[in-house]
Amino acid sequence: MTSQPMIEIRGLTKAFAGQPVLRGVDMTVPEGAVTAVIGKSGEGKSVLLKHIIGLLKPDAGDILFQGQALSVAGAAERRAFRRRCSYMFQNMALFDSITVFDNIALPLRETARQPEDEVAERVGAMAARLELSGILAKFPSQISGGMQKRVALARALVTEPGLVLFDEPTTGLDPIRKAAVLALIDQSRREFGFTAVLVSHDIPDVFGVAGHVAMLDTGRIVWEGSPEAIAACDDPVVRRFLAGQPDPEDADS
Repeated sequence: MTSQPMIEIRGLTKAFAGQPVLRGVDMTVPEGAVTAVIGKSGEGKSVLLKHIIGLLKPDAGDILFQGQALSVAGAAERRAFRRRCSYMFQNMALFDSITVFDNIALPLRETARQPEDEVAERVGAMAARLELSGILAKFPSQISGGMQKRVALARALVTEPGLVLFDEPTTGLDPIRKAAVLALIDQSRREFGFTAVLVSHDIPDVFGVAGHVAMLDTGRIVWEGSPEAIAACDDPVVRRFLAGQPDPEDADS
């Protein structure tokens, strides 16, 4: 990993209909690692991911990519950044009306606009690496939930992104399949060399694949560091969350 983070978030704020969600987020994403963003439900973790990839615009604050503020970058530079990013949605967002092959090929056809022979070559190679070659002609509804996760991951990686954002990729899976998906993300990150930001509630499982952890609470990052260091954190908010204990303020509300 380099000394400069791939992504640096400074003072990011966002409100919807006058209700603050992000209240000045400061956070770093080290290059070449998985950064796990943890925190209670409804704290704005998915909103944070959508700001990083550019699906949402902040009310204030900035996001820096390799030291350059995206707010002052030109349109071409912002497009180049987005082409380097990929997003794996929580519900996978696979299209049931098209085959597994066409689901994986979608970003190559719509974003990269590659010739069809190159599309076929890249989809085939990605499918082989993620053990999907035998199901390319099937439709998502014809394969298991675990295989659907693999297809969604293949689609996220087929453009060879430098940054992949995972929005709760293990939601709805049993413990065995959760472990398998996290292992697949870790294995893929090592093989393909991308940087990842992963929103997850799977504590402590996610610490096994993360090199960096950030905890979001009440719209701010309240702790950031290595997964080894978080166990020794004495912040009561962090300790209650790791222990699965309710916040006293939540109980009073």
